[in-house]
Amino acid sequence: MEVKRERLRPGGGGSQAGLRVEHLNAHQLLRGGDLEGANQPAHLDGEELERYVQERVLTTTLERAVAWGRSNSFFPLGFGLACCAMEQFHAAGPRMDIARFGFEAFRASPRQADLIILAGRVSIKMAPIIRRLYDQMLEPKWAISMGACCSSMGVFNNYALVPADKFMPIDVHVPGCPPRPEALMHGILKLRKLVQNDPDRGWRERYDAVGTEEAPSGV
Repeated sequence: MEVKRERLRPGGGGSQAGLRVEHLNAHQLLRGGDLEGANQPAHLDGEELERYVQERVLTTTLERAVAWGRSNSFFPLGFGLACCAMEQFHAAGPRMDIARFGFEAFRASPRQADLIILAGRVSIKMAPIIRRLYDQMLEPKWAISMGACCSSMGVFNNYALVPADKFMPIDVHVPGCPPRPEALMHGILKLRKLVQNDPDRGWRERYDAVGTEEAPSGV
């Protein structure tokens, strides 16, 4: 085997048997063409090259890329309060298959979780414990209130319960008593869009009802 060195021409070309530098264009870099020329892709130029790059190159910002990664890899805390927890477990089962969106890694420790789902009613005695778990979670972190009991105390509207948003921030409320697994999936996908900074428009924006609030008489 003989190794032969040749000086490249100023224009970027060499011998016929050497590296074809002139063919290392955008088309070859994107597709990974053969340097030896056996499977050399056709040379693109002008509008064809621009169209090829537009079809295969995606530009974004670092913030949006990080938000996309976070929104597709929630680590929920393995935590349940009452009957809504059964629906939460069902969402991770084979029928709903929450793993399709990358949310199946339920963590046993709040220090490894970034999403807490309050599935069930919250008693006054349990509220400080939940707040402590929330404070120990990773940043950035999110919270979902699942069920009417956790959001507005529901049918157990008495002195022993407290709404979740009274002692911690809640990002998404999932209504129902109990909400079905599909409702929880919908709430998680809503949270996913919030993390991506692309939330759905509320009913006031959809129906152009901003500024139509009715003030109480005498105010």
